[in-house]
Amino acid sequence: MANPKADILAGAVVGLALIPEAIAFSIIAGVDPKVGLYTSFVIAVTTAFLGGRPGSISAATGAMALLMIDLVREWGLEYLLVATLLTGIFQVIFGVLRLGRQMRYVPRAVMVGYINALAVLIFLAQLPQLTNVPPSVYVIAALSLVIIYGLPRFTKVIPSPLVALFVMTTAVITLGIEVPTVGDMGELPTTLPIFALPQVPFTLETLRIVLPYSLTMAIVGLLASFLTASLVDELTDTPSDKNREAKGQGIANIITSFFGGMAGCGMIGQSVINVQSGGRGRLSTLCAGVFLLFAILALSGWVRQIPMAALVAVMIMVSIGTFRWASFRDMARIPRSETVVMLTTMLVTIFTRNFALGVATGIVMSTVFFSRKIARLVLVDKVLKDDGSHRIYTVSGQIFFVSIDEFLGAFNVNEFVDRVTIDLTNAHLWDQGAVAALDKVVNKFRRAGADVEVIGLNTASATLVEKLAIHSRPPVSSLTPD
Repeated sequence: MANPKADILAGAVVGLALIPEAIAFSIIAGVDPKVGLYTSFVIAVTTAFLGGRPGSISAATGAMALLMIDLVREWGLEYLLVATLLTGIFQVIFGVLRLGRQMRYVPRAVMVGYINALAVLIFLAQLPQLTNVPPSVYVIAALSLVIIYGLPRFTKVIPSPLVALFVMTTAVITLGIEVPTVGDMGELPTTLPIFALPQVPFTLETLRIVLPYSLTMAIVGLLASFLTASLVDELTDTPSDKNREAKGQGIANIITSFFGGMAGCGMIGQSVINVQSGGRGRLSTLCAGVFLLFAILALSGWVRQIPMAALVAVMIMVSIGTFRWASFRDMARIPRSETVVMLTTMLVTIFTRNFALGVATGIVMSTVFFSRKIARLVLVDKVLKDDGSHRIYTVSGQIFFVSIDEFLGAFNVNEFVDRVTIDLTNAHLWDQGAVAALDKVVNKFRRAGADVEVIGLNTASATLVEKLAIHSRPPVSSLTPD
Protein backbone atom coordinates (compact mmCIF):
# COMPACT_ATOMS: atom_id res chain seq x y z
CA MET A 1 0.00 0.00 0.00
CA ALA A 2 1.36 3.44 -0.96
CA ASN A 3 2.64 5.63 1.87
CA PRO A 4 3.79 8.98 0.40
CA LYS A 5 4.86 10.42 3.77
CA ALA A 6 7.14 7.47 4.56
CA ASP A 7 8.59 7.55 1.03
CA ILE A 8 9.34 11.28 1.22
CA LEU A 9 11.00 11.04 4.63
CA ALA A 10 13.04 7.98 3.64
CA GLY A 11 14.08 9.69 0.41
CA ALA A 12 15.23 12.76 2.34
CA VAL A 13 17.41 10.65 4.63
CA VAL A 14 18.93 8.75 1.70
CA GLY A 15 19.44 11.93 -0.33
CA LEU A 16 21.45 13.52 2.45
CA ALA A 17 23.40 10.33 3.05
CA LEU A 18 24.27 10.13 -0.67
CA ILE A 19 26.21 13.41 -0.55
CA PRO A 20 29.40 12.19 1.16
CA GLU A 21 29.42 8.94 -0.77
CA ALA A 22 28.94 10.64 -4.16
CA ILE A 23 31.82 12.99 -3.40
CA ALA A 24 34.03 10.16 -2.15
CA PHE A 25 33.31 7.97 -5.18
CA SER A 26 34.14 10.89 -7.48
CA ILE A 27 37.51 11.25 -5.78
CA ILE A 28 38.14 7.50 -6.12
CA ALA A 29 37.46 7.76 -9.87
CA GLY A 30 39.70 10.81 -10.16
CA VAL A 31 37.06 13.34 -11.22
CA ASP A 32 35.58 16.50 -9.68
CA PRO A 33 33.06 15.95 -6.87
CA LYS A 34 30.34 17.53 -9.01
CA VAL A 35 30.57 14.57 -11.43
CA GLY A 36 29.48 12.07 -8.78
CA LEU A 37 26.84 14.44 -7.42
CA TYR A 38 25.31 15.03 -10.86
CA THR A 39 25.47 11.30 -11.49
CA SER A 40 23.60 10.44 -8.30
CA PHE A 41 20.90 13.02 -9.02
CA VAL A 42 20.29 12.00 -12.64
CA ILE A 43 20.41 8.23 -12.08
CA ALA A 44 18.21 8.33 -8.97
CA VAL A 45 15.56 10.43 -10.71
CA THR A 46 15.64 8.35 -13.91
CA THR A 47 15.45 4.95 -12.21
CA ALA A 48 12.63 6.23 -10.03
CA PHE A 49 10.50 6.20 -13.19
CA LEU A 50 12.13 3.52 -15.33
CA GLY A 51 13.78 1.05 -12.91
CA GLY A 52 12.41 -2.40 -12.27
CA ARG A 53 12.65 -2.37 -8.46
CA PRO A 54 10.59 0.23 -6.54
CA GLY A 55 12.41 1.40 -3.42
CA SER A 56 15.85 0.54 -4.77
CA ILE A 57 18.47 3.32 -4.83
CA SER A 58 20.82 3.75 -7.79
CA ALA A 59 23.55 6.39 -8.00
CA ALA A 60 27.32 6.76 -8.28
CA THR A 61 28.93 3.72 -6.63
CA GLY A 62 32.29 2.43 -5.52
CA ALA A 63 32.04 -0.63 -7.76
CA MET A 64 31.81 1.54 -10.86
CA ALA A 65 34.26 4.21 -9.66
CA LEU A 66 36.97 1.60 -9.19
CA LEU A 67 36.61 0.56 -12.83
CA MET A 68 37.08 4.11 -14.10
CA ILE A 69 40.40 4.98 -12.47
CA ASP A 70 42.69 3.98 -15.34
CA LEU A 71 40.43 5.45 -18.04
CA VAL A 72 40.22 8.84 -16.30
CA ARG A 73 43.94 8.90 -15.54
CA GLU A 74 44.97 8.11 -19.12
CA TRP A 75 42.26 9.79 -21.19
CA GLY A 76 40.33 12.22 -19.01
CA LEU A 77 36.71 13.01 -18.14
CA GLU A 78 35.38 13.39 -21.70
CA TYR A 79 36.31 9.82 -22.58
CA LEU A 80 34.65 8.70 -19.35
CA LEU A 81 31.43 10.34 -20.53
CA VAL A 82 31.62 8.37 -23.79
CA ALA A 83 32.32 5.18 -21.85
CA THR A 84 29.28 5.91 -19.68
CA LEU A 85 27.12 6.38 -22.78
CA LEU A 86 28.28 3.05 -24.24
CA THR A 87 27.79 1.36 -20.86
CA GLY A 88 24.16 2.44 -20.90
CA ILE A 89 23.68 1.19 -24.46
CA PHE A 90 25.07 -2.22 -23.53
CA GLN A 91 22.76 -2.42 -20.51
CA VAL A 92 19.69 -1.55 -22.56
CA ILE A 93 20.65 -4.29 -25.03
CA PHE A 94 21.08 -6.77 -22.18
CA GLY A 95 17.62 -5.81 -20.92
CA VAL A 96 16.02 -6.19 -24.35
CA LEU A 97 17.66 -9.63 -24.66
CA ARG A 98 16.12 -10.48 -21.26
CA LEU A 99 19.46 -11.43 -19.73
CA GLY A 100 18.12 -10.50 -16.30
CA ARG A 101 16.81 -14.03 -16.02
CA GLN A 102 20.38 -15.31 -16.05
CA MET A 103 20.97 -13.76 -12.63
CA ARG A 104 19.62 -16.93 -11.04
CA TYR A 105 22.61 -18.82 -12.45
CA VAL A 106 25.09 -16.75 -10.42
CA PRO A 107 25.81 -18.84 -7.28
CA ARG A 108 25.53 -17.21 -3.86
CA ALA A 109 29.20 -17.95 -3.14
CA VAL A 110 30.16 -15.87 -6.19
CA MET A 111 27.91 -13.01 -5.07
CA VAL A 112 29.44 -13.01 -1.59
CA GLY A 113 32.97 -13.06 -3.01
CA TYR A 114 32.10 -10.16 -5.31
CA ILE A 115 30.65 -8.10 -2.45
CA ASN A 116 33.65 -8.82 -0.20
CA ALA A 117 36.08 -7.80 -2.95
CA LEU A 118 34.15 -4.57 -3.47
CA ALA A 119 34.42 -3.79 0.24
CA VAL A 120 38.18 -4.44 0.29
CA LEU A 121 38.81 -2.34 -2.82
CA ILE A 122 36.79 0.58 -1.44
CA PHE A 123 38.92 0.43 1.71
CA LEU A 124 42.19 0.24 -0.25
CA ALA A 125 41.11 3.24 -2.32
CA GLN A 126 41.14 5.34 0.87
CA LEU A 127 44.78 4.67 1.70
CA PRO A 128 46.22 7.45 -0.52
CA GLN A 129 44.23 9.96 1.57
CA LEU A 130 45.96 8.60 4.69
CA THR A 131 49.51 8.63 3.33
CA ASN A 132 51.98 11.49 3.93
CA VAL A 133 49.41 13.66 5.70
CA PRO A 134 49.49 15.72 8.94
CA PRO A 135 48.73 13.88 12.21
CA SER A 136 45.50 15.88 12.52
CA VAL A 137 44.11 13.90 9.56
CA TYR A 138 44.29 10.66 11.56
CA VAL A 139 42.69 12.34 14.55
CA ILE A 140 39.79 13.62 12.45
CA ALA A 141 39.32 10.22 10.80
CA ALA A 142 39.33 8.44 14.17
CA LEU A 143 36.88 10.88 15.78
CA SER A 144 34.60 10.61 12.74
CA LEU A 145 34.50 6.83 13.11
CA VAL A 146 33.66 7.22 16.81
CA ILE A 147 30.68 9.41 15.90
CA ILE A 148 29.59 7.18 13.01
CA TYR A 149 29.48 4.04 15.15
CA GLY A 150 28.69 5.64 18.51
CA LEU A 151 25.77 7.95 17.69
CA PRO A 152 23.34 5.21 16.56
CA ARG A 153 23.49 3.79 20.10
CA PHE A 154 21.67 6.92 21.26
CA THR A 155 19.60 8.07 18.28
CA LYS A 156 19.01 7.24 14.63
CA VAL A 157 16.93 10.28 13.75
CA ILE A 158 19.80 11.77 11.71
CA PRO A 159 22.27 9.56 9.77
CA SER A 160 25.45 9.36 11.83
CA PRO A 161 27.75 9.92 8.80
CA LEU A 162 26.10 13.32 8.27
CA VAL A 163 26.57 14.20 11.92
CA ALA A 164 30.24 13.20 11.70
CA LEU A 165 30.74 15.38 8.63
CA PHE A 166 28.98 18.34 10.26
CA VAL A 167 30.91 18.10 13.53
CA MET A 168 34.31 17.60 11.90
CA THR A 169 33.75 20.36 9.34
CA THR A 170 32.64 22.78 12.05
CA ALA A 171 35.69 21.88 14.13
CA VAL A 172 38.08 22.39 11.20
CA ILE A 173 36.55 25.79 10.38
CA THR A 174 36.35 26.97 13.99
CA LEU A 175 39.83 25.85 15.01
CA GLY A 176 41.47 26.74 11.70
CA ILE A 177 42.96 23.28 11.24
CA GLU A 178 44.92 22.93 7.98
CA VAL A 179 43.89 19.64 6.38
CA PRO A 180 42.87 18.60 2.84
CA THR A 181 39.21 19.41 2.14
CA VAL A 182 36.65 18.57 -0.53
CA GLY A 183 37.23 21.96 -2.10
CA ASP A 184 40.85 20.99 -2.74
CA MET A 185 39.72 18.02 -4.84
CA GLY A 186 37.77 19.92 -7.47
CA GLU A 187 34.78 22.09 -8.33
CA LEU A 188 31.38 21.61 -6.70
CA PRO A 189 28.15 22.25 -8.61
CA THR A 190 26.43 25.62 -8.26
CA THR A 191 23.76 25.06 -10.93
CA LEU A 192 21.57 22.31 -12.31
CA PRO A 193 23.37 19.88 -14.64
CA ILE A 194 23.55 21.13 -18.24
CA PHE A 195 23.03 19.00 -21.35
CA ALA A 196 26.19 18.68 -23.47
CA LEU A 197 27.76 16.16 -25.83
CA PRO A 198 31.11 14.60 -24.83
CA GLN A 199 33.91 16.59 -26.45
CA VAL A 200 35.76 13.71 -28.11
CA PRO A 201 36.05 12.53 -31.71
CA PHE A 202 33.43 9.86 -32.38
CA THR A 203 35.79 7.53 -34.24
CA LEU A 204 36.76 3.86 -34.18
CA GLU A 205 39.84 4.82 -32.17
CA THR A 206 37.63 6.31 -29.45
CA LEU A 207 35.51 3.17 -29.52
CA ARG A 208 38.63 1.02 -29.15
CA ILE A 209 39.65 3.01 -26.07
CA VAL A 210 36.32 2.97 -24.22
CA LEU A 211 34.89 -0.41 -25.30
CA PRO A 212 36.72 -2.61 -22.73
CA TYR A 213 35.82 -0.24 -19.90
CA SER A 214 32.20 0.09 -21.03
CA LEU A 215 31.59 -3.63 -21.36
CA THR A 216 33.09 -4.30 -17.93
CA MET A 217 31.10 -1.48 -16.34
CA ALA A 218 27.90 -2.69 -18.01
CA ILE A 219 28.30 -6.20 -16.63
CA VAL A 220 29.44 -5.15 -13.16
CA GLY A 221 26.78 -2.45 -12.97
CA LEU A 222 24.01 -4.89 -13.83
CA LEU A 223 25.35 -7.48 -11.40
CA ALA A 224 25.36 -4.89 -8.60
CA SER A 225 21.91 -3.64 -9.59
CA PHE A 226 20.46 -7.16 -9.72
CA LEU A 227 21.99 -7.97 -6.34
CA THR A 228 20.48 -4.78 -4.93
CA ALA A 229 17.07 -5.52 -6.45
CA SER A 230 17.15 -9.10 -5.12
CA LEU A 231 17.98 -7.85 -1.64
CA VAL A 232 15.10 -5.35 -1.69
CA ASP A 233 12.84 -8.14 -3.02
CA GLU A 234 13.76 -10.15 0.05
CA LEU A 235 13.37 -7.27 2.50
CA THR A 236 9.94 -6.26 1.17
CA ASP A 237 8.71 -9.73 0.18
CA THR A 238 7.78 -8.44 -3.29
CA PRO A 239 9.03 -9.35 -6.78
CA SER A 240 10.85 -7.12 -9.26
CA ASP A 241 11.42 -7.11 -13.01
CA LYS A 242 15.16 -7.64 -13.55
CA ASN A 243 14.95 -7.04 -17.30
CA ARG A 244 13.20 -3.72 -16.75
CA GLU A 245 15.85 -2.94 -14.16
CA ALA A 246 18.58 -3.55 -16.77
CA LYS A 247 16.88 -1.26 -19.29
CA GLY A 248 16.21 1.39 -16.63
CA GLN A 249 19.82 1.38 -15.48
CA GLY A 250 20.99 1.60 -19.09
CA ILE A 251 18.76 4.56 -19.93
CA ALA A 252 19.86 6.29 -16.71
CA ASN A 253 23.53 5.90 -17.66
CA ILE A 254 22.86 7.15 -21.18
CA ILE A 255 21.14 10.27 -19.80
CA THR A 256 23.81 10.94 -17.17
CA SER A 257 26.54 10.82 -19.85
CA PHE A 258 24.92 13.88 -21.47
CA PHE A 259 24.81 15.77 -18.17
CA GLY A 260 28.43 15.43 -17.11
CA GLY A 261 27.98 12.31 -15.01
CA MET A 262 29.74 8.95 -14.74
CA ALA A 263 28.27 5.46 -14.88
CA GLY A 264 26.38 4.29 -11.79
CA CYS A 265 24.34 1.33 -10.61
CA GLY A 266 22.30 -0.03 -7.72
CA MET A 267 23.53 0.70 -4.18
CA ILE A 268 23.09 -2.10 -1.67
CA GLY A 269 23.78 0.01 1.43
CA GLN A 270 21.60 3.00 0.52
CA SER A 271 18.76 0.74 -0.64
CA VAL A 272 18.79 -0.99 2.75
CA ILE A 273 18.73 2.43 4.48
CA ASN A 274 15.78 3.44 2.31
CA VAL A 275 13.76 0.33 3.10
CA GLN A 276 14.59 0.47 6.81
CA SER A 277 13.52 4.13 6.85
CA GLY A 278 10.11 3.24 5.42
CA GLY A 279 10.74 3.75 1.70
CA ARG A 280 8.87 1.27 -0.45
CA GLY A 281 7.77 3.07 -3.60
CA ARG A 282 9.30 4.95 -6.51
CA LEU A 283 8.61 8.23 -4.73
CA SER A 284 11.35 7.45 -2.20
CA THR A 285 13.94 7.02 -4.98
CA LEU A 286 12.79 10.24 -6.68
CA CYS A 287 12.98 12.19 -3.42
CA ALA A 288 16.49 10.86 -2.75
CA GLY A 289 17.75 12.39 -5.99
CA VAL A 290 15.87 15.66 -5.58
CA PHE A 291 16.95 16.18 -1.96
CA LEU A 292 20.54 15.41 -2.90
CA LEU A 293 20.70 18.18 -5.50
CA PHE A 294 18.80 20.66 -3.34
CA ALA A 295 21.16 20.13 -0.42
CA ILE A 296 24.23 20.57 -2.62
CA LEU A 297 23.00 23.78 -4.25
CA ALA A 298 21.90 25.23 -0.92
CA LEU A 299 24.92 24.11 1.13
CA SER A 300 27.75 24.15 -1.41
CA GLY A 301 29.83 26.63 0.63
CA TRP A 302 29.78 24.33 3.64
CA VAL A 303 30.30 21.11 1.65
CA ARG A 304 33.43 22.61 0.08
CA GLN A 305 35.06 22.76 3.53
CA ILE A 306 34.39 19.14 4.53
CA PRO A 307 37.73 17.58 5.58
CA MET A 308 38.77 14.64 3.43
CA ALA A 309 39.59 12.69 6.58
CA ALA A 310 35.91 12.70 7.52
CA LEU A 311 34.96 11.40 4.07
CA VAL A 312 37.58 8.68 4.43
CA ALA A 313 35.87 7.65 7.65
CA VAL A 314 32.53 7.47 5.85
CA MET A 315 34.00 5.25 3.15
CA ILE A 316 35.63 3.01 5.75
CA MET A 317 32.17 2.64 7.27
CA VAL A 318 30.79 1.75 3.82
CA SER A 319 33.49 -0.88 3.28
CA ILE A 320 32.97 -2.41 6.72
CA GLY A 321 29.20 -2.48 6.24
CA THR A 322 29.51 -3.96 2.75
CA PHE A 323 31.84 -6.80 3.75
CA ARG A 324 29.99 -10.04 4.55
CA TRP A 325 31.72 -11.00 7.79
CA ALA A 326 29.49 -14.05 8.20
CA SER A 327 31.13 -15.61 5.14
CA PHE A 328 34.30 -16.04 7.22
CA ARG A 329 32.64 -16.60 10.58
CA ASP A 330 30.55 -19.51 9.23
CA MET A 331 33.27 -21.21 7.19
CA ALA A 332 33.14 -24.35 9.33
CA ARG A 333 29.47 -24.85 8.44
CA ILE A 334 29.63 -23.90 4.75
CA PRO A 335 30.58 -26.59 2.19
CA ARG A 336 34.29 -26.39 1.43
CA SER A 337 33.70 -26.00 -2.32
CA GLU A 338 31.56 -22.89 -1.74
CA THR A 339 34.22 -21.38 0.50
CA VAL A 340 36.85 -21.97 -2.18
CA VAL A 341 34.63 -20.31 -4.79
CA MET A 342 33.97 -17.31 -2.54
CA LEU A 343 37.65 -16.81 -1.70
CA THR A 344 38.76 -17.26 -5.31
CA THR A 345 36.20 -14.77 -6.61
CA MET A 346 37.25 -12.32 -3.94
CA LEU A 347 41.02 -12.67 -4.45
CA VAL A 348 40.91 -12.64 -8.27
CA THR A 349 38.79 -9.48 -8.17
CA ILE A 350 41.06 -7.75 -5.64
CA PHE A 351 44.36 -8.56 -7.36
CA THR A 352 43.16 -7.90 -10.93
CA ARG A 353 40.80 -5.02 -10.06
CA ASN A 354 38.52 -6.66 -12.62
CA PHE A 355 35.06 -7.45 -11.23
CA ALA A 356 33.89 -9.20 -14.41
CA LEU A 357 36.91 -11.53 -14.40
CA GLY A 358 36.41 -12.32 -10.71
CA VAL A 359 32.73 -13.17 -11.17
CA ALA A 360 33.42 -15.22 -14.33
CA THR A 361 36.14 -17.19 -12.50
CA GLY A 362 33.78 -17.89 -9.63
CA ILE A 363 30.99 -19.08 -11.94
CA VAL A 364 33.34 -21.42 -13.81
CA MET A 365 34.64 -22.89 -10.54
CA SER A 366 31.10 -23.33 -9.22
CA THR A 367 30.13 -25.14 -12.41
CA VAL A 368 33.12 -27.48 -12.15
CA PHE A 369 32.47 -28.27 -8.47
CA PHE A 370 28.77 -28.83 -9.13
CA SER A 371 29.50 -31.11 -12.09
CA ARG A 372 31.92 -33.18 -10.03
CA LYS A 373 29.40 -33.45 -7.22
CA ILE A 374 26.66 -34.61 -9.58
CA ALA A 375 29.05 -37.03 -11.26
CA ARG A 376 29.70 -38.80 -7.97
CA LEU A 377 25.96 -39.43 -7.58
CA VAL A 378 25.86 -41.98 -10.42
CA LEU A 379 24.90 -45.34 -8.87
CA VAL A 380 24.69 -48.70 -10.62
CA ASP A 381 23.00 -51.63 -8.87
CA LYS A 382 23.96 -55.10 -10.17
CA VAL A 383 21.68 -58.14 -9.85
CA LEU A 384 22.39 -61.66 -11.23
CA LYS A 385 19.32 -63.81 -11.82
CA ASP A 386 19.09 -67.24 -10.18
CA ASP A 387 19.99 -69.08 -13.37
CA GLY A 388 23.30 -67.18 -13.50
CA SER A 389 22.84 -66.23 -17.16
CA HIS A 390 21.03 -62.90 -16.86
CA ARG A 391 22.66 -59.77 -15.35
CA ILE A 392 20.55 -56.67 -14.65
CA TYR A 393 22.22 -53.26 -14.23
CA THR A 394 19.97 -50.58 -12.68
CA VAL A 395 21.44 -47.11 -13.22
CA SER A 396 20.52 -44.03 -11.17
CA GLY A 397 21.83 -40.48 -11.67
CA GLN A 398 22.82 -37.95 -14.29
CA ILE A 399 24.99 -39.25 -17.13
CA PHE A 400 27.01 -36.57 -18.91
CA PHE A 401 30.60 -35.84 -19.87
CA VAL A 402 31.83 -35.54 -16.27
CA SER A 403 30.18 -38.75 -14.96
CA ILE A 404 31.09 -41.00 -17.89
CA ASP A 405 34.04 -42.65 -16.13
CA GLU A 406 31.90 -43.60 -13.12
CA PHE A 407 29.25 -44.97 -15.47
CA LEU A 408 31.67 -47.07 -17.51
CA GLY A 409 33.49 -48.37 -14.45
CA ALA A 410 30.32 -49.91 -13.03
CA PHE A 411 29.95 -52.53 -15.79
CA ASN A 412 31.84 -55.84 -15.91
CA VAL A 413 31.98 -56.37 -19.67
CA ASN A 414 34.16 -59.49 -19.24
CA GLU A 415 31.49 -61.40 -17.33
CA PHE A 416 30.14 -64.47 -19.17
CA VAL A 417 26.35 -64.13 -19.25
CA ASP A 418 23.76 -64.77 -21.93
CA ARG A 419 21.62 -61.70 -21.29
CA VAL A 420 22.28 -58.17 -20.02
CA THR A 421 19.56 -55.66 -19.16
CA ILE A 422 20.50 -52.02 -18.61
CA ASP A 423 17.66 -50.27 -16.76
CA LEU A 424 17.84 -46.46 -17.10
CA THR A 425 14.49 -45.69 -15.50
CA ASN A 426 16.15 -43.59 -12.78
CA ALA A 427 18.85 -42.08 -15.00
CA HIS A 428 19.06 -39.27 -17.54
CA LEU A 429 21.36 -39.00 -20.55
CA TRP A 430 22.38 -35.38 -21.10
CA ASP A 431 24.85 -35.19 -23.97
CA GLN A 432 26.68 -36.92 -26.79
CA GLY A 433 29.29 -38.25 -24.38
CA ALA A 434 26.61 -40.06 -22.38
CA VAL A 435 25.22 -41.72 -25.50
CA ALA A 436 28.72 -42.70 -26.62
CA ALA A 437 29.37 -44.29 -23.22
CA LEU A 438 26.14 -46.30 -23.50
CA ASP A 439 27.17 -47.37 -27.00
CA LYS A 440 30.53 -48.54 -25.70
CA VAL A 441 28.99 -50.66 -22.91
CA VAL A 442 26.32 -52.22 -25.12
CA ASN A 443 28.69 -53.13 -27.94
CA LYS A 444 31.34 -54.58 -25.64
CA PHE A 445 28.74 -56.88 -24.08
CA ARG A 446 27.59 -57.89 -27.53
CA ARG A 447 31.11 -58.66 -28.64
CA ALA A 448 31.34 -60.96 -25.62
CA GLY A 449 28.28 -62.83 -26.89
CA ALA A 450 25.59 -61.38 -24.63
CA ASP A 451 22.14 -60.29 -25.72
CA VAL A 452 21.76 -56.67 -24.49
CA GLU A 453 18.53 -54.81 -23.82
CA VAL A 454 18.29 -51.12 -22.81
CA ILE A 455 15.05 -50.22 -21.01
CA GLY A 456 13.55 -47.34 -19.05
CA LEU A 457 14.76 -44.41 -21.14
CA ASN A 458 12.78 -41.25 -20.45
CA THR A 459 11.48 -39.23 -23.40
CA ALA A 460 14.38 -36.78 -23.58
CA SER A 461 17.02 -39.51 -23.24
CA ALA A 462 15.26 -41.72 -25.78
CA THR A 463 15.19 -38.86 -28.30
CA LEU A 464 18.92 -38.27 -27.79
CA VAL A 465 19.69 -41.99 -28.17
CA GLU A 466 17.58 -42.22 -31.30
CA LYS A 467 19.54 -39.36 -32.89
CA LEU A 468 23.06 -40.28 -31.80
CA ALA A 469 23.33 -43.91 -30.68
CA ILE A 470 24.92 -46.51 -32.94
CA HIS A 471 24.44 -49.65 -30.83
CA SER A 472 20.99 -50.19 -32.41
CA ARG A 473 22.24 -49.73 -35.99
CA PRO A 474 23.36 -52.91 -37.78
CA PRO A 475 25.97 -54.10 -38.30
CA VAL A 476 26.99 -53.39 -34.74
CA SER A 477 30.50 -54.82 -35.00
CA SER A 478 31.59 -52.36 -37.68
CA LEU A 479 30.32 -49.37 -35.79
CA THR A 480 31.66 -50.16 -32.34
CA PRO A 481 33.55 -47.25 -30.80
CA ASP A 482 36.98 -47.84 -29.33
